[in-house]
Amino acid sequence: MQPVVNPRSPLGCCSSISPQIVFAVMARLRTGCIERPLCMCYEIMGHFIGSHPWWFLIAPLIMSAGLGSGFYLLEDRMSNDIEEQFTPVDGHAKTERQYIQETFPKNDSAFSRSRLSTDGSYATLIASSGRNILTVESLHYILDLDLKVRSMMVYFENRSFEYGDVCAEVMGSCTSSDILDIIEYSADNIDTVNLTYPWYNSDSRNVPLFLSLGSVKLHEESSLVESAKAIQIHYYLREDNQRRTELWLESFINLVANQSSTSIQVSYSTSMSMQWEFRKSPSSVIYLFSITYATAITFAIISCWRLDNVRTKVWVASCGTLATGLAVLSAFGALLLLDQPFVMTAASCPFMILGRFCIGLDDMFILISCWQRTRVLDDVPKRLGDTYKGAAVSISITTATDALALFLGCGSPFGSVRSFCLYSGVSICFCYLYSVTFLGACMALNGQREARNQHWFTRANIPEDVPPGSSKAFSICCVGGSYDRITEKEATEPLSRVFERFYGPFLTHKWIKACVFVFYAGYLSGSVYGCFILKEGLDIRNLALDDSYIVSYYDDRMQHFSEYSYNAMVAVKQPFRYWDEDEQKRLRSCISDFESLNFVNGTFAWFFSFLQYANTGNLNIVSQEAFQTHLLRFLELNSMFKQDINFTTDNEIQASRFFIQTLNRTTSKDLMVGLRDTAEACPVELLVYHPAFIYFDQYTVITDNTVQTILAAVIVMLVVSLVLIPNLLCCLWVAFAICSVMVGVTGFMALWGVNLDSISMINLVMSIGFSVDFSAHISYSFVSSCKRDVNEKAVDALAHLGQPILQGALSTVLGVVALSMSGSYIFRTFFKIVFLVITFGLLHGLVFIPVFLTLVGVCGRWG
Repeated sequence: MQPVVNPRSPLGCCSSISPQIVFAVMARLRTGCIERPLCMCYEIMGHFIGSHPWWFLIAPLIMSAGLGSGFYLLEDRMSNDIEEQFTPVDGHAKTERQYIQETFPKNDSAFSRSRLSTDGSYATLIASSGRNILTVESLHYILDLDLKVRSMMVYFENRSFEYGDVCAEVMGSCTSSDILDIIEYSADNIDTVNLTYPWYNSDSRNVPLFLSLGSVKLHEESSLVESAKAIQIHYYLREDNQRRTELWLESFINLVANQSSTSIQVSYSTSMSMQWEFRKSPSSVIYLFSITYATAITFAIISCWRLDNVRTKVWVASCGTLATGLAVLSAFGALLLLDQPFVMTAASCPFMILGRFCIGLDDMFILISCWQRTRVLDDVPKRLGDTYKGAAVSISITTATDALALFLGCGSPFGSVRSFCLYSGVSICFCYLYSVTFLGACMALNGQREARNQHWFTRANIPEDVPPGSSKAFSICCVGGSYDRITEKEATEPLSRVFERFYGPFLTHKWIKACVFVFYAGYLSGSVYGCFILKEGLDIRNLALDDSYIVSYYDDRMQHFSEYSYNAMVAVKQPFRYWDEDEQKRLRSCISDFESLNFVNGTFAWFFSFLQYANTGNLNIVSQEAFQTHLLRFLELNSMFKQDINFTTDNEIQASRFFIQTLNRTTSKDLMVGLRDTAEACPVELLVYHPAFIYFDQYTVITDNTVQTILAAVIVMLVVSLVLIPNLLCCLWVAFAICSVMVGVTGFMALWGVNLDSISMINLVMSIGFSVDFSAHISYSFVSSCKRDVNEKAVDALAHLGQPILQGALSTVLGVVALSMSGSYIFRTFFKIVFLVITFGLLHGLVFIPVFLTLVGVCGRWG
């Protein structure tokens, strides 16, 4: 159909331009402004390396040895503080904590758990039973265990000390367990005490029994406790001597771990347990790295093995894996020498580099593929120059996209993400450097051997054809060097012939194309569904190994003590007229707003207690002077409230705080955001804080930051593609592939049970680079093909790069599959996401993109 010409059109041509014309214009736009100069530079470099291979073989070895000395500093550079690495650097809660610490300083002589601005130093245990634990027999065991803990002797600097020497104190005595205090440390008293839940009213105070008793069953229509299945006991310590505190906590773990009972299960943890357990993760995967490296070497050798004893690329494959190891050694060593902190998440870099990143193994296969397409009769420098010329864009685009995606991740608010991205990005750069130097030199030396028709192992000259009368064993082991006499190139690999003769024509059949579209629609639907059910946040216990003792503790706490949540503090940041009834109404209105939230259980405030005290004593507190006078007397009787008020030198209240008890009825994010929003809506200047908010802040930034990083990376990938791939339309297909793969990875990781947290964010940032590689290789090969028909161009692209792409994908999976056996959530998540991105990247590179490229019939007919 001819377009309708409108002579008055401002374009001076068509009033309606057909899509084919638009695609034709886009297809003819040359965008690869540096493609030809880059290929020429690589050709010259390849020729030079081929002429002087020993220089480029020895120099990387010397450089690696020098930079590798940085590993001597590894222990000093380790930075595995959980808060520092897995919470936002500029988190809102950290500012809130600083305000609380400055305004309400800690009183070591009057310890209060709810008034801590941090988690504090403590040990805790949960004794649980399948039946009622409030029995004389069970309590005898718990009291005996408590006595052992309190009397446990610990040695430090040739002196012994026990709990009483390091405990947090209240009025000169160690803090104690509420439930044990109630029964006066006598199991027999349990039958004479009427426990009420959640609060127990004693003569002197109200006791929050929900902190001590778990899985409580009440008598019908009563608050009297009928039974409970768990008791929790805390042992809080002073923080004046960190080393003594840590020694006591270690002794506590050893003591409780060796206790056993047939009827009572005891789980335990300390304030340092998560940090200590987190540090064990790197050592847990050392043996896995050994397995991975051996597997990668084996796979590389098998993949590059040829039956031809001259043309086989065994030594090239071995040098390729060695180049990867040298890159990791150099990159890590250089950053350690530059005083960059090393976080445990960076320990997964070697798996990534070895598996596929940059020219570790994936691009090695591309280099070998390009070498096999050069003329056998040319000299080695010429062959290596042609190899580099053919591989220049492919290996450059993967390196640039992978490295840039990771360097963009260095702007993350999470320290763990920054460290991983920095170490990985620099490793990729070294991998690229060593691949074009060290690996290229190895290819040149191997080419010299091939030119002399020498055996790959014995280096003896062997015949190209089988001599008459030779044995079968001789024909297998002692013959080689054949090549295609017509093309003067090495024989095509069997797998490449499969792509060219069978898979390519099959994929480009019109009915198969239709099926591919249906399959893609299903893939996209599943991906989008997964994105909508994706959960946010890092469960802190996932930082420990699966067999860690703290996993049992967190499980017991969730099972028995999950009804009540956090006791958040609310600070009144402004001077306030507490004696004024109108002002009191304003503050009460704000408190009512808090209590109207469905997850708020109640409020505990010093001014409520003071008003009750004044009403009971019939005191007049309507003036500022009277209010201050009676308040000081009240505080002398209730000294704990002194920690909730910040006085000026004139005894005026500059700031104060009260507490809100919450219930476990909503997510951690909604709880924190709900309290903050309510505080912000109050006409009084308020601040809400709890130590757990330090970790909850990740929920407020993780999604936005991940999306921003991915979008920025996609734009960068598109720019790189426009620079290196000489076709605008195909660059857009590469950008489409990136977005499509990322949607798939995000959606299916949710279906696989992986949350969006700082760990998965690391992998998603890494996946941006992964997602572009296969599609970029195929797209560039497609537009570079000299074929005219689009179906033939697709078949030609698959024939040239189908095998190295498949080899690269398999090498990546083999590089990380060992991590699936890891006992660490961090490394298992790494495996899951890499597996997904490689699977979907391979699917796009070998199925979707070739089909989509053939749909635009003019894509290949550019200038």
